[in-house]
Amino acid sequence: MPRSLKKGPFINYKLIKKIVINNRLKTNKIINTWSRTSTITPEFLGNSLAVHNGKKFITIYISENMIGHKLGEFSPTRNFRSHSGAKKINTSRKKKNV
Repeated sequence: MPRSLKKGPFINYKLIKKIVINNRLKTNKIINTWSRTSTITPEFLGNSLAVHNGKKFITIYISENMIGHKLGEFSPTRNFRSHSGAKKINTSRKKKNV
């Protein structure tokens, strides 16, 4: 369920403070954050953020297409290995005609 429009998007106040300082100084410093629930706004454009996924930080560069999404969407927390079960046997062998 999305957040109410009258409340506005949620952004961690410490994160937006760091973004504003980064924009004023025009630096390309990577900002570490644990706030996966923060919404990306136009102030974030052109900045690099390192979002924590529970184990390590994953660096993302904020582009125009990401506005309105949450930071956690770009930092997956689980790695898909494969489905369990027996491995498929190669059945494409040709049968010998005897």
